[in-house]
Amino acid sequence: MKVKDRLLLTLVPPIASVLIRILYFLNRIEYIGEEYPRACWQREEQIILPYWHEQTMLMVFAYRGPKANVLISESKDGELLTRTMRFFNIQAVRGSSSRGGRAAFRSLVALGKEQVDIVLTPDGPRGPRRKMKDGVVQLARLTGRAVIPMAFSCSRGFRFSSWDRFLFPLPFGRAVYAFGAPLYFNKEEGVEGFRCRLQEAMEEVQQKSQSCLEGSGVSAV
Repeated sequence: MKVKDRLLLTLVPPIASVLIRILYFLNRIEYIGEEYPRACWQREEQIILPYWHEQTMLMVFAYRGPKANVLISESKDGELLTRTMRFFNIQAVRGSSSRGGRAAFRSLVALGKEQVDIVLTPDGPRGPRRKMKDGVVQLARLTGRAVIPMAFSCSRGFRFSSWDRFLFPLPFGRAVYAFGAPLYFNKEEGVEGFRCRLQEAMEEVQQKSQSCLEGSGVSAV
């Protein structure tokens, strides 16, 4: 490993974790629909929580459950994110649809038998943006777990010119974490039918988070 890479992996995660905390605490935060995951946790039922890749920056604070593992790519950026997540006591499963995907998926299915929730981005790591891939569908089918869509919106921030238009929230605004109702795989509708239902649910919860901001007199970035 090059000296530059070693320095980045050593210095960036702790700095990033502090920045993430500052941005979170300097925004007015609201949670809506959190009764859905909480009802599952009260039943000691583990769940799958997908969100769009662009919303990763502050999503660490969306989850307020007992324990979660998150799927993170095997890229350099993924390694930085993995080390950053450790500062929030969140463990990673490494892999993606483009690299290490099969091994990562087998690990996720194995996790489906444990007392831990699974968090992942169904459009990562390279898109298409906001399009549901089959990973979440197959994971729900094989584990029997409920899928609870998540979304994040904020009133102040800027977007990068990346494939996902990555969202970087800014302080002194409003932000909303939204959760949708649990969805279960149904054999009668099949993989494609469930994928379409999940896609609609993700779009609906995204709109819910944006509408909540608009109700406060501000618009989403």
